Amino acid sequence: MTVAQHLPNWLARRALVSPDAPALLAPGLAWSFARLSDEADAAARRLRALGAAEEDRVALLLRNGPPFAALVHAAPRAGVWLVPLNTRLAAAELAWQLADSGARLLIYDAATRLLAEQIRPLTAGVRFVAADRAALLAGDACLDEIPQDGTPLRDTIDLGDVHTIIYTSGTTGRPKGAMLTYGNHWWSAVGSALNLGTHADDRWLAPLPFFHVGGLAILMRGTIYGIAAVIPESNDAAAINRAIDEQRVTIVSVVATLLQRVLDDRGDRPFPAWLRCVLLGGGPAPRPLLDACAARGVPVVQSYGLTEAASQVATLAPADALARLGSAGKPLLPNEIRIERDGAAATPGEVGEILVRGPSVMRGYINRPDATEAALRGEWLRTGDLGYLDPQGFLYVVDRRDDLIISGGENVYPAEVEAVLLAHPDVAEAAVVGAPDQRWGQVPVAFVALRPGAPADEAALLAHCAGRMARYKTPRAIQIVESLPRNATGKLLRFQLRDRLG
Repeated sequence: MTVAQHLPNWLARRALVSPDAPALLAPGLAWSFARLSDEADAAARRLRALGAAEEDRVALLLRNGPPFAALVHAAPRAGVWLVPLNTRLAAAELAWQLADSGARLLIYDAATRLLAEQIRPLTAGVRFVAADRAALLAGDACLDEIPQDGTPLRDTIDLGDVHTIIYTSGTTGRPKGAMLTYGNHWWSAVGSALNLGTHADDRWLAPLPFFHVGGLAILMRGTIYGIAAVIPESNDAAAINRAIDEQRVTIVSVVATLLQRVLDDRGDRPFPAWLRCVLLGGGPAPRPLLDACAARGVPVVQSYGLTEAASQVATLAPADALARLGSAGKPLLPNEIRIERDGAAATPGEVGEILVRGPSVMRGYINRPDATEAALRGEWLRTGDLGYLDPQGFLYVVDRRDDLIISGGENVYPAEVEAVLLAHPDVAEAAVVGAPDQRWGQVPVAFVALRPGAPADEAALLAHCAGRMARYKTPRAIQIVESLPRNATGKLLRFQLRDRLG
């Protein structure tokens, strides 16, 4: 029999221990932990007044901001399950997620007001609620104006309870709703702290959306550690650089495309000494980007994580950042990583599928027993990602298993080909996918976005590739495009590029 593990409500405890410490910082706003706790309690009582019972699903169609943060911490007080929605999806996609998750409430704000209007006729049985009066649509309730229910709130957190249903990014097709428990979030935060350490003056910048597990993790960790989560004015490079400088940000979470824009915007200006960690996730990082960061002394530590494991699984230790460029580090305690090839454990240096075991692994996919069974084999999560462990136990992520190109029996890893293309000074972005080929089965084809005003063409880029990689890895064709399709967190949507090839 499994014994439930309970913790005191971590925000309430943080507000008791350090009530005046900054919890949430944004342009024109500074909330202490006491204020955040009060706002979370009020939101929980209003959810109760709206009829939300324990384990009811509450969908959040919100931009990063105080209402989102308050509702994240209201969930354990009211006992509801949150369903953060990707605000960049189409109305039909969001309506499907609402139906799939069984959401009863949807809370929107001024930035998503029009999108909420588009979703409404596509849904049934979902009550729409505005986060504040500025967002209010005709006939809806306003959360800020709902009288608070007076029944007692939950004081403890059961680590086995579900907190969040986060839909996978859909980089390979239809998303699935990963059920993440409080224990998943707790152990993810503990593992990160044991690796990166915690400083009393830490402030963690959150340019990633809170509906993504990487952004949500910052809100959780801030409360558990007792440090401030910083919300930039926007997620453009200039706003991120301003926040780092003006808010004394010590840690920032980014993906590769965003980090490149931040570097370009910063120019020759050095980063401030207080920035101690740039946490880089979202997939294998281009080697040219890592080399550029190393040359400029940018404190980048690469990380490997996924929604199904509540963010980070492995992360470089700061001491290894320069010595192990390209590695995602070692597994964060108490996670374990196994590399499996053809059903057996791979030898050091041998590429295979990455498997993860530990308390940060999800409960499963909601309403998808088939997908849950395929992903969770015993205690191990099959990630679908390819990588290897070196003899010292450092993880190197190669690519997605679904993105692997097999050409004439040889494995072609898109990230390896993309790194060569990105080394060309005219190339801003590059993506490689497999195209059907009658002789070889598949051949690599590249899509490239050039830097503004760059003169390179297909012939020049093919010439650049020649001699820098094996012939079977060299793209059969290169298409110049304005931009590459990405999701809200910057992850490349390769399946859309494959669709272009038919």
